[in-house]
Amino acid sequence: MCGIAGVIAREPLDTDALSRVAGMSERLVHRGPDGSGTFQDRHVALAMRRLSIIDPQGGEQPLYNEDGSLVLIANGEIYNFIELRDALRARGHQFLTGSDCEVIVHLYEEYGQDCVRHLRGMFAFALWDRRRRVLVLARDRMGEKPLYLYERKGQLYFSSELKALIRSGCVPFELNPTAVDLFFHYNYVPEPMTPIRGVRKLAAAHILTVSVDTWAHKESCYWRMEDAPLLTGDPAELIRNELESISELIVRSDVPVGIALSGGLDSSAIAALASRKYPGAMQAFSVGYQGCEENDERADARALAEFLGMPFHEVEVKTADFANFFPELVYWLDDPIGDISGYGYYSVMKAAKAHGVSVMLQGHGGDELFWGYPWVRESVYQTERKVASSNRGGPHFLDYLSLSAPQYLSPWGIKEWVKSLAGLRKSWELYDRDRVSPREQTVFYDLTPDFCMAHDALPGMYQPAFLEQIQLSSAFDVFTASMPRPRLDLLITSLICRTYLLENGIAQGDRLSMASSVELRLPLVDYRLVETVIGLRKARPDHELPPKAWFRAALKDVLPEWVTRRPKRGFTPPIHEWHQAVFAAHGAELEGGMLVRTGVLSAEAGLMLAKGPFPAGAGSPMSFKALTLELWCRQLAVPSRHALVDSALQQEPIALT
Repeated sequence: MCGIAGVIAREPLDTDALSRVAGMSERLVHRGPDGSGTFQDRHVALAMRRLSIIDPQGGEQPLYNEDGSLVLIANGEIYNFIELRDALRARGHQFLTGSDCEVIVHLYEEYGQDCVRHLRGMFAFALWDRRRRVLVLARDRMGEKPLYLYERKGQLYFSSELKALIRSGCVPFELNPTAVDLFFHYNYVPEPMTPIRGVRKLAAAHILTVSVDTWAHKESCYWRMEDAPLLTGDPAELIRNELESISELIVRSDVPVGIALSGGLDSSAIAALASRKYPGAMQAFSVGYQGCEENDERADARALAEFLGMPFHEVEVKTADFANFFPELVYWLDDPIGDISGYGYYSVMKAAKAHGVSVMLQGHGGDELFWGYPWVRESVYQTERKVASSNRGGPHFLDYLSLSAPQYLSPWGIKEWVKSLAGLRKSWELYDRDRVSPREQTVFYDLTPDFCMAHDALPGMYQPAFLEQIQLSSAFDVFTASMPRPRLDLLITSLICRTYLLENGIAQGDRLSMASSVELRLPLVDYRLVETVIGLRKARPDHELPPKAWFRAALKDVLPEWVTRRPKRGFTPPIHEWHQAVFAAHGAELEGGMLVRTGVLSAEAGLMLAKGPFPAGAGSPMSFKALTLELWCRQLAVPSRHALVDSALQQEPIALT
């Protein structure tokens, strides 16, 4: 595990480019505090920071093949490296280290770019082929490890983190208006876009090759979950087999491994399965919230840890600590992510490092893969209705009509029922949405209140010149699929994994673990498990079954019933209390702040949002997203360490064009 950075140039590198690469490496030290490595050729410079996990004494990078014609820097872990290394040795390859990533250079010798198809794990790597004078950049299938790209004047820079590109002077801080608009809709910027003009991410499961001689760029996708072959058999048995397999691989480490444990099914399953395979006592870490029992899962987590015989450590997060730390938290997130729960993830990883644990397991991916979110299942139903209506020539209102009784028999409940016209108003809204939206547009994120509130409010909040630079309809492009599209349940699974899971869950996990120099591993996004679920789903759809039905069946004899029967709560802090505290401490920054001065928000919108309004039904209100983006701009635009400084407001306005 490490951070990587580098540049490839059409002309021989000058001292300025080399200095920028060195600057990027310095700003990735938190990703790799245990060592560093560099490589320099006339047209290529590579740098890495190392967090020692496998072969701590001998696994330094760059890594080379036998004759030194291939040079590799890699960020991540190859979980099946032992099996790959044994097979490669049998074919005559000689290894110089015990590093898991060294298998990549030898696989490249055998298979070229198809080497990635043999890797089971998480990775982003840069491989310089000195004979062909080609740089190969690649990223793992589910996007666990990031890689940012920026091209300028015949030079292509890359880095594990956006802040390293910006702070090293590679990239001017110019906001991308379309990306800013997407952030306000989604709470994050969907990949491959970033908030900075000209910077993008190499998309998950993609390879990019750059030739020095021709300066030809070739980018290709080598894997899609939708392409998993149809699979028949017992879902519980087949899913259990893959869970057992990845649990054995995921604990390979030469340093201690722990787990972030909540009271939920996903992390509990990982704890039970992985602790069986781990050659020692796996430590468990959990977070709770002072004075908020309804949000605190420590008791549930502690009970399971005791049941499994795992040493248990708990962290209590205080509201004041969150409010004070919030600007720095935004810095560590690297991309702006409007999720208030991030401080809990950060606190768990910091505690793990303090206890000498440098590898942590977490349960991200279970909800997205196994229908854990009701609104995602609803997306399938509503899109099916839209498609059926379209096939009949257009929607008919009677297909949408759904009357309801009052939800609460109270004066307030009766009033709300009357306002809804007994459900008639909602029926008309859904009918009208499908009547005017394009046929190719899936019913997806527009089911979430935050997206809809943003879409309604943003035209009145943006400054006119900013509004002219974006198309508000572009927010729907993320879930618009050209015809013929995959079967809807498969498409929706892919969409939730490529949006919320990737840019909220996985991205937060990577950045907030690496902020404390901890490697995060996510067994439930293992590509073999994903392919198994999708293959089974092709044979027999499961979205009409109870939530996580296949997953629960696969865990039948793994967890006690008092775990499997718990209602889902989620990793949720006391949102309203934290929101009030963070706005009391920092809300004034929105008044005439960078978002106003750079022409994004109107002065009136900045003043209104600074008060921290939190509309009913919102999860991440516009005010919180605006404050997150405001502090993110201040942190990354100003060349200070990572503390918020008042001098930010005295800088020249950030360019938008």
